Amino acid sequence: MLTRNAKIIVVPVVSIAAWLGLACSKDEGERTTAEPQATTAGAETPAVADVELETAPNVELEGQARLDQEDGAVRVVLEVDEAAPGRHGVHVHEKGDCSDIPGKSMGEHFAPRGHEHGLPTDPQRPPGDLGNIDIDASGEGTLEITVENATLKPGDAMSFSGKALVIHEGADTREGPSGEAGTPIACGVIEPD
Repeated sequence: MLTRNAKIIVVPVVSIAAWLGLACSKDEGERTTAEPQATTAGAETPAVADVELETAPNVELEGQARLDQEDGAVRVVLEVDEAAPGRHGVHVHEKGDCSDIPGKSMGEHFAPRGHEHGLPTDPQRPPGDLGNIDIDASGEGTLEITVENATLKPGDAMSFSGKALVIHEGADTREGPSGEAGTPIACGVIEPD
């Protein structure tokens, strides 16, 4: 109950609402800023590997590839010039050793889980089986493929890091343990930047 001498203080509702809005905005802003920092603090920088191919003796070919780590996968873009026209099998091999390309110093196809050889259209295949690159009459070709469950993280069981990207003389037909693609003709070591 008010007495005669009591004063009523009226605070405009708009001011309170504005003050509450600013307080909420500030609180939301602080939360928004804090959450990404907490999320990104432990995140890894996406890995990238640029690969320059070297060729076996008496082979004409120039090529380079870029491998990018994406969410749970590695995207491979291989570009080739001055190569023999036709289809050529492309694989990641288990060793980063290109010292004897025709002698397969890079070892076998990279198959960490023991899957049988396959093509990209197969539901299960080793991550090292990238399919074929089609080289046109002018000697140029590009292969773009995303390999699920592969990484570029050194030491990871599914990592392409320290392995070799290899082009073979013939097409990968999917037959046999290595696709019958023939002798390796170009090789480049995959080393993330």
